[in-house]
Amino acid sequence: MARVTVEDCVVKVPNRFELVLLAAQRAREITSGAPLSLDRDDDKNPVVALREIADETVGLDHLRDSVVRGMQKHVEIDEPEEAPELELDQNLFGIVEATGAVVDEDSVDEEAIEEELEEDLLSLADEDEIGLSETPAVNDSDAQPSDLDEEP
Repeated sequence: MARVTVEDCVVKVPNRFELVLLAAQRAREITSGAPLSLDRDDDKNPVVALREIADETVGLDHLRDSVVRGMQKHVEIDEPEEAPELELDQNLFGIVEATGAVVDEDSVDEEAIEEELEEDLLSLADEDEIGLSETPAVNDSDAQPSDLDEEP
């Protein structure tokens, strides 16, 4: 790089560190195919970038924004939120009825609960009739060691 080019750029961008960042960003843009605003004159991309900055043929604000975007890990994109998706999600979880009216949290399908309780009571009554609720307990102390060794 020519010292004259750097000295010309320091007048435009007083901070040398920022100048290096901006020139490097512009050199990357030139390498990736961005159109040149000056003749190349057999110079390499960093020298062309410094000459463009010195002659103010390239926007410094554009380069600053490019540097910031290049260093960001997550680029935030502002997209409008879609309200119908929210209503659909709420409907899937039973918060909103299909018509869109809000369901009262206290109102529960009492008929379904009563049917379920009746089925539980009937199954308990059937178990009592069959005798499943009273299973004989096996006491290990009653079993003799000789009884365990013999095969039937």
